[in-house]
Amino acid sequence: MRRLALLIALVAAPAQANVCKVANLDFLPGEQPVDAPMRFPLQIVAWIEDPAGNYVDTIYITQETGTYGLGNRPGRFDFNSAPGWPYGRRISVFPVWSHKQPLTFPEVVFQDGLDDNLSHQLMQSSRELHYCRPMNYGDSGDKISWDTGSCASTLVNTDKGVFDESVQSHYPPRNDTVPVKEDSPSVAMYSMLNTFDAVSGATPASGAPAQVTWTAPFDLPLPDGNYVLVVEVARENDMNQNYNPTAFPSPVGIPYGDYGVPYRGQPSVIYKIPFTFDATDRVATTTDYVGYGDPDGLDGNIRPPDGTITSTQVGSGAGRLQLTTGGYRLRLQTHVEDDSLAPVAPQNLAPVELKSTSATLSFIAPGDDGAAGKRVRTYEAHMRVGDAITDANFASSPPLLATVEIGDAGTETFIDLSGLLPLTTYSVGIRATDDCSNIGPIATVTFTTTDRASGEVDACFIATAAYGSVMANDVDMLRRFRDMFLQHSALGELAVEGYYTFGPALAQAVGESDLLRATARRFLDPVVAKVERLKF
Repeated sequence: MRRLALLIALVAAPAQANVCKVANLDFLPGEQPVDAPMRFPLQIVAWIEDPAGNYVDTIYITQETGTYGLGNRPGRFDFNSAPGWPYGRRISVFPVWSHKQPLTFPEVVFQDGLDDNLSHQLMQSSRELHYCRPMNYGDSGDKISWDTGSCASTLVNTDKGVFDESVQSHYPPRNDTVPVKEDSPSVAMYSMLNTFDAVSGATPASGAPAQVTWTAPFDLPLPDGNYVLVVEVARENDMNQNYNPTAFPSPVGIPYGDYGVPYRGQPSVIYKIPFTFDATDRVATTTDYVGYGDPDGLDGNIRPPDGTITSTQVGSGAGRLQLTTGGYRLRLQTHVEDDSLAPVAPQNLAPVELKSTSATLSFIAPGDDGAAGKRVRTYEAHMRVGDAITDANFASSPPLLATVEIGDAGTETFIDLSGLLPLTTYSVGIRATDDCSNIGPIATVTFTTTDRASGEVDACFIATAAYGSVMANDVDMLRRFRDMFLQHSALGELAVEGYYTFGPALAQAVGESDLLRATARRFLDPVVAKVERLKF
């Protein structure tokens, strides 16, 4: 589940007691220097250790690694990059954290085993809802898209990969996928293995104060005493005289090697705050970084500060977290909270706008104590297609891949849903959790999307009539071939226009005859087989 809020915490089982230990981390993400050739957001992870350096728990990780599998996805680690780049396991993003936390996962590789190739068969590539397609920076149109940070095309298909059980990764796979025919069986296991999605959140906006709130899970032994908070911060393309494309160039001799640009700049930097957890409210701060991680991500050692890391420029190197007016880069406030009242269910959950492929829902935000009090810590939302969501099936239903803002109690909150199907019934459930992990009841709503607007064409008419459903796998394959190949050439565009002129009438005749449907399928089957073997 995506969480736009900067208040991130581990959702644990309902409390056995009303008292919980809470830590609030404040910091100011620095803007990337204006002379940087490309803009990349910060990647941040924070975890707790005991004074001896033993790992205790991860309290926050940015979504690119915690949810979208940045550290464990198909493709060699030194692939070029760009905003929204979909491939390359970035093992250098958090090398210290990844080697400190105890979990390992099978490494994710391309289904065809060619981990140095950006081109993959359609039959092994499914719809991509997060990343963009790889682009060539030399093309002027692509460069404009890069500069705006937007995808060049809304239709993107990627190979979600397959587990290589012979190699273990220190990073979790992505946790946002719903497997389809083109995906490997491994994809169904990604969300089962990735436990860090529970503490992942959107990257805080650069130049704006940010806060992470963490509540010690009740099943985590955390006695009063001394601890250390460790924060690791990374940024792609953060170059200086020591870390740049000359020192860390693009890989050579690979297909489509001119796509993207070298991204490996300065390595991750580490900050630490010693603190005490007990019944007393306490504040601890730090101003300096303590070292940096391995530039290649091969070990978890912390290199001591030296002249290779930029330390005087906001947003770069040791300045990725900006020095605040309060004189700190990180501030940790700890306290014990007594909270016996869970939030109420979100009130008046209802659709405010329905379209053929999208919907906007709204509700009145609960408080952390019933309907009142301060803001809740987080929301958990799930969605089902065709049947109602209930208390019994809520947890097993697919998570809602949409942003849910955290607002003050009593304020109206909106949820924007995209990628829906026309004339389809959906059921959405949402519940809130407060700082002491008290979980409120679910609110549910059921709605049906509208039909396509007049003149809105997407379906492959004849293929739909032949196979019986707009969502048939082979129909989807042909639609992607149309959008990715035919509509990008003059001849292909002419063929598409002619198809839309004569297709509907022919499709009506095919749809009314079993014989014609069977004949159309025999004609389309070899076309589908050829399309499946195409690479993009």
